[in-house]
Amino acid sequence: MASDELAITDRFPDHMSASDAVMWDIEKDPLLRSTITAVAILDRAPNWDRLVSRIDYATRVIPRLRQRVVVPPLRIGHPRWVIDPGFDLTYHLRRTKVPGSGTMREVLDLIQPLSSEAFDRARPLWEFTLVEGMEDGRAAFVQKIHHTLTDGIGGVELAMAILDDRRAARTPKLPSAPAAEPVEVASITAAALVGLARSAVKAGGTLPAAGLRAAYGTARDPVGSVRRAGDLAGSITRMLAPVPPSASPILTGRSLGRHFDIIDMRLADLKAAGRAAGCTTNDAFLAAVVEGLRRYHSRHNVEVNEMRLTMPINLRHGGEELGGNHFAPVRFAVPTDITDPIDRMRHLGAIARRWRSEPALGYSETIAVVLDRLPTSVTTEVFGAMLKHVDVVVTNVPGIPSRSYLAGAELVREYAFAPPAGAAINVALLSHVDAACVGVVSDTAAVPDVDVWLACLLEGFDNVMSG
Repeated sequence: MASDELAITDRFPDHMSASDAVMWDIEKDPLLRSTITAVAILDRAPNWDRLVSRIDYATRVIPRLRQRVVVPPLRIGHPRWVIDPGFDLTYHLRRTKVPGSGTMREVLDLIQPLSSEAFDRARPLWEFTLVEGMEDGRAAFVQKIHHTLTDGIGGVELAMAILDDRRAARTPKLPSAPAAEPVEVASITAAALVGLARSAVKAGGTLPAAGLRAAYGTARDPVGSVRRAGDLAGSITRMLAPVPPSASPILTGRSLGRHFDIIDMRLADLKAAGRAAGCTTNDAFLAAVVEGLRRYHSRHNVEVNEMRLTMPINLRHGGEELGGNHFAPVRFAVPTDITDPIDRMRHLGAIARRWRSEPALGYSETIAVVLDRLPTSVTTEVFGAMLKHVDVVVTNVPGIPSRSYLAGAELVREYAFAPPAGAAINVALLSHVDAACVGVVSDTAAVPDVDVWLACLLEGFDNVMSG
């Protein structure tokens, strides 16, 4: 794995894309923070000195880990990534011990408040913490990163590049640390303008080709061309439309309080459930979450006909930049009254596939360029209206497919606790070798009885996998 490290060095742009700039700006509203927390469970405590050396090495070959964000004056361009001249590894890599007997519940309770804390924007946007003292001699490696560094799939690729494929692997010789450059207003402004122009060209790169296709299509099929233009306009409207108030009368509260839970399954069982319905693993996952939501409302004597979901659509292609995000969040309503799990998987899978084919997805960066030029308060209001009435975010990321090691300790599980981003709940599936690891983040103002919600979600998975 480590042999590919140097190949990724050049896959980090020196400025944010328009999409990442929007994500950065809307954190003016704390409920829209985009902090990702991942927890790797290790079969033993890693050697601390080897771990420090390994992460130090990673910061030298992955430039983003030593970079902080600089916003140009008057937001004249996109924020820039610059090497932090005061980079301090001891601030970003920490070590602690879990209290009590070292159960997984105690580990989750320890890290929940950390996930809600904002990053120090004067430093690189990541914090890693080794949590020792777990039962059975295990340890947890907690990775907290800002979403503008990378998305879920990019993060997995990065992890595979810096992990080892054997327990006794040695850390390569440390290369020189990247040199910090002076941050001057004039140079930052000029670079930001160049970055803004590049972003605009990149975002608009599809427009000339689209224009030629449109002109050619109009000549051949004027009626069809008008219809396609209307389809695109309608798709953009659907992508940006405010979400009406939730149909749920109970998932209404919003706060910075977070409660983490996990669910473990065999990946093969979830895949088999999908195949039995002629569906995908993601269809089975989605159907299980929706059934869990239905049962949770039923426990509260509330019947709802539909729930509102956000689902990230991957726009990443092989060889693309590892820095930043390459996904578009789509929001849609799903029925909750389909009791047969096979029918539910098929129906929800069809809905998800329709959204994956939305014409506006190909213009996500172009739309972001426009939104990023609005005043920050306006952009924040737009996204708040889009996201805060969503009931649940559902995320599915293919994880590390083979056995891997960190400083002599094997990763046996990996859970992603993704940001609710204004929603009441986020349920994230991250595969790890042959395991399906589910991380559940609940807003405690929306879900005060998290034990009831987790029990209902477990029943939802049982319903799908036994159906």
